[in-house]
Amino acid sequence: MAAVHPTSIAHSGPRWLAAWPVLLGLAVLYGPTVYGLATGVWQSEDQAHGPLILAVVLWLAWSGRDAFSAATQPRPLAGWLWLLPGLLLYAVGRSQDILIFEIGSAIPVLVGCLLALVGPAAVRRLWFPLFFLIFLIPLPGFLVDAVTGPLKQHASALAAQILFAAGYPIARAGVVLHLGPYQLLVADACSGMHSIYSLAAVGLFYLHLMGYKNRLRLGLLVLAIVPIAFLANTLRVVTLALITFHMGDAAAQGYLHGLAGISLYLFALAMLLALDALLGLLPGLREPRRVKG
Repeated sequence: MAAVHPTSIAHSGPRWLAAWPVLLGLAVLYGPTVYGLATGVWQSEDQAHGPLILAVVLWLAWSGRDAFSAATQPRPLAGWLWLLPGLLLYAVGRSQDILIFEIGSAIPVLVGCLLALVGPAAVRRLWFPLFFLIFLIPLPGFLVDAVTGPLKQHASALAAQILFAAGYPIARAGVVLHLGPYQLLVADACSGMHSIYSLAAVGLFYLHLMGYKNRLRLGLLVLAIVPIAFLANTLRVVTLALITFHMGDAAAQGYLHGLAGISLYLFALAMLLALDALLGLLPGLREPRRVKG
């Protein structure tokens, strides 16, 4: 029986399809993790962006499947150097219910599989979906607590100033807004780290799709993501306050609350698009858009 060189199977079908045992193994390994997320933290408002992040990662990976069609240069040793720590991280996270480890392990595990099966070229081609997996990892509680407090204070103060300038009877005590007969507590979800985290994912995904090469333009847009997210969160507080004042607390806590959350992302994206358009008018920053599929 004649030996078959690995590259000779390229014409028998898609090369990524030949890796179905590895794909099946990954599904068995991380299927319970995704199910646990779907029935757990993704049910909360703070982590509601999780399914969208996963969908984006899968779409990006599918769009980059041509990485398997290039000439392969497998690096088994380098692959195992990534894979073994990743599997250990998964085992610790899964057994001890540490989501940061369990979900974070997917990055070194996937990098290891790509290196061992295809080579560094595939990792370079798929670097963004691998990086984007970071946004599936829940933020550690100590970081959320440390950042959310000051953010709520600043968002509450700015929202109170906006409402006062608009002529509304508003007073503020810490993160509590006294608007007419209502007392509104600015919750973590309205101005916290989780919202900025998810909005950062939206902004980075947009920049990846645009495919800009100008580093200055990219840097300015990346730096603008956090203040845009903060402003969008503040306007969400203002919107919910106005709904409460004019329509009552029941309306603000009903479907309009969720609608305000969706509008938050649309507004932030619109601001990023507007800033991008303005930067495109400046000399030295003009660059044709190369939307990636």
